[in-house]
Amino acid sequence: EVQLQASGGGLVQTGGSLRLSCAASGFTFEDYAIGWYRQAPGKEREAVACITPGHGFTYLIDSVEGRFAISSDNAKNTVYLQMTALKPEDTAVYYCAAGNPIYRGASRCYSELYDYSSWGQGTQVTVSS
Repeated sequence: EVQLQASGGGLVQTGGSLRLSCAASGFTFEDYAIGWYRQAPGKEREAVACITPGHGFTYLIDSVEGRFAISSDNAKNTVYLQMTALKPEDTAVYYCAAGNPIYRGASRCYSELYDYSSWGQGTQVTVSS
């Protein structure tokens, strides 16, 4: 059974930093992609970043590029989202999801190539102005 445990959220001031963790179990970590998503109150969920731990490919959306970084520790089956220079608009519940490969061996973590159908519980990130 695929299980994901997200942690590391909290309350920070504008400009602060947080590191989110997503601990995964129940599947071959290097065969999957891991994505971070967020959902702010009254808004739709949006993809923030993704990584293929087996290939080392990473992707970040434009609005967090240069401020956030995604990485994996394959020995620990854990993906991290390091968030710096946080802004109030980053406030949201952050979720991690495991992407089952649609095309085996795909190196890029895009949703066209991985089916992000397994989700962990969210972790709240609040950035005060």
